[in-house]
Amino acid sequence: MNRSARVRALLALAVIALSLYIAVTVPVRLGLDLRGGTQLVLQTRSTPTTDADSAATDRTLEVLRGRIDGLGVAEPTLVRSGENRIIVELPGVQDPKRAADVLGRTAQLTFHPVLGTADSSGDASRPLPKRPREHVVPDESGTPLRLGAAALTGEDVKEAAARFDQQGGAGWHVTVDFEGDGRVGWARITGEAACHPAGDPARRVAIVLDDKVISSPQVDPSVACRTGIRDGATQITGSFGPEEARELSLLVNGGALPVPVETVEQRTVGPTLGAQAITASAWAAAIGTGLTSLFIIGVYRLMGVLAAVGLVCYSLVSYAALAALGATLTLPGLAGFVLAIGMAVDANVLVFERAREEYTARRRPSTRSALTAGFRNAFSAIADSNITTLIAAALLFFLASGPVRGFGVTLGIGVLASMFSALVITRVLAELAVSRPRVRRRPRLTGIATTGAVRDRLTRRNPRPMRRPRRWLAASAAALVLAGSGIAVRGIDLGVEFTGGRLIEYATTSPFDPDRVRTALADVGFPRAVVQSSGETGLTVRTDPLTDAEETEVTGTVRELAGQADKVRDELIGPSLGEELRRGALIALAVALGAQFVYLAARFRWVFGTAAVVALAHDVVILVGVFAWLGRPVDGVFLAALLTVIGYSVNDSVVLFDRVRELARKSPGSPLPDITDQAIVQTLPRTVNTGIGAAFILTALAVLGGSSLTDFALALLIGLVVGTYSSVLTAAPVAIRLHHRTPHRQPSGRT
Repeated sequence: MNRSARVRALLALAVIALSLYIAVTVPVRLGLDLRGGTQLVLQTRSTPTTDADSAATDRTLEVLRGRIDGLGVAEPTLVRSGENRIIVELPGVQDPKRAADVLGRTAQLTFHPVLGTADSSGDASRPLPKRPREHVVPDESGTPLRLGAAALTGEDVKEAAARFDQQGGAGWHVTVDFEGDGRVGWARITGEAACHPAGDPARRVAIVLDDKVISSPQVDPSVACRTGIRDGATQITGSFGPEEARELSLLVNGGALPVPVETVEQRTVGPTLGAQAITASAWAAAIGTGLTSLFIIGVYRLMGVLAAVGLVCYSLVSYAALAALGATLTLPGLAGFVLAIGMAVDANVLVFERAREEYTARRRPSTRSALTAGFRNAFSAIADSNITTLIAAALLFFLASGPVRGFGVTLGIGVLASMFSALVITRVLAELAVSRPRVRRRPRLTGIATTGAVRDRLTRRNPRPMRRPRRWLAASAAALVLAGSGIAVRGIDLGVEFTGGRLIEYATTSPFDPDRVRTALADVGFPRAVVQSSGETGLTVRTDPLTDAEETEVTGTVRELAGQADKVRDELIGPSLGEELRRGALIALAVALGAQFVYLAARFRWVFGTAAVVALAHDVVILVGVFAWLGRPVDGVFLAALLTVIGYSVNDSVVLFDRVRELARKSPGSPLPDITDQAIVQTLPRTVNTGIGAAFILTALAVLGGSSLTDFALALLIGLVVGTYSSVLTAAPVAIRLHHRTPHRQPSGRT
């Protein structure tokens, strides 16, 4: 073993050992869509006196952090997003109404002297002079109180606590302790109230929360006039239950929000749905990986066995990287983890096919030298194809939001881990295997000494697909027309994420007719509700944005018909946020196509960069058109699948163009159609084998992944078929036509 091989072996052992240690000791942080809970996106709003700038948002975040700590939520997460948004994740919280109420209330606490009562016309029940800044607010019983200016605010409060008084009969109440000037102010306001006779409304002190009187107790007769209560403490009493008392103390302790906030997005996922998604994805990964491994072993024999071992190592390294980086594993991210298993096969297939070419062409005397040449010759295509996928992953991270961003993180980690497992781990294992005497004596055992069924058939037929490139362009145009007619006739069903609205998913005990639910909801005032089946016993209702009261009515209607319907998912997206996400999706798509063009134009020629982008646009239109014909929603998860298809499709184009460039260097005077035909024949075995390997994974994900991942896997399966076709039979003809229209008619080595 030479020095470089020893370095690779030591590096592989070190990474595997470290990954195993991290996997055992560091748990991966699960997103709310996998462990259940509520996510709120709050947006600060400016007031006439305060701007909702970044500083105000930071202060708001700290107030919210104090309130959440008081709620007792385990492992909550609060992060600022942009200048005026705050993302709040509350694991285990299944009551988004209460969470939104606690977090969204301004909680402006003030203490006012009561000047008297007022009747409905505003006249005082006892003659009191009109005072400046006087206002009328109903007390707890509905009696209008004339209140003077605030004497104290929540900033004067040191601490508040919920208490239960069994002996005194006060029940649940909130004790309030003042500090500093607040103690002096409390003595002054209670001392002034004590100067009025018992029973006089002016002997009361009003405690107001967000312009609502929550308590207005009389000052005890034992308190002397002008002396007041000097111990700096009081009680807020009322008809409080335990939750109300704790919530009030929480709001008082947390303080007032510097600026108002509104909920622009709300997602709630039940723990059962998340557990089912994890189980389904685990089965999909196990079965898909098993089928892919069996296929690779059947095609590449011993090298296939080592590639399967490399897949296991890839899974370990990816998992450890997620845990070490503290990345959050979301449902789309879990799907990306499974998807990257299929993509990890691609690098191995590229290497083994190049090694086969080297050995069967008798350019290499042994399987070991052929394997070394295979790794060396395949590196350029592997690097280019994985970089294009990393571009898609980066765009998902920077331009997407929520769980889709988690998919970008997982996909990026998966791509890097797959490159390491293929170029380092599998290479170490393969070099050790082919150096064994028993393997050297039986070269066919390695799988490298055979040409393979696909290559044998292509060699016998010697196809010339680029002899008439217009035929393939006509077929692509026909597919575009068919897909475009679906968009024109059926329209694009934008999901709640892009339009704004509310999506509620229910789990019923038995299959249910969506039409009955749709009719019932129309009868109670929701004629635009879209009701669909979800899985065998699931039901989804999609409507315009609903208030909590309207959501309660919708849920009640569903339960009246279904008997038992558990709410497993609830998503609320504000219309302004939906428009913003829709605009961001279009920007992400445009940037993805532009980034791929820039990279390919830099690595190859602008002709081939343009051809690849045309093929990608072809894939995008067809995929959207198929979803339009099927009536499937186009949402954030679909965007993740679409950008992944772009990255996956361009991989095939990169491999093809890389071979065209290599052949052009060897035969600089040959016509481009002839060179392209050669490149297609030589790279098609890799394209077919990689596509079949990925198809096993995606099919397992579509069948076993559950309703949450069905559309995602379906989009990727469609994209896999369309992308495999277009990268060869759309990109190549477009490149040839563009090449013929340029002054440089002969392909150069910089193809």
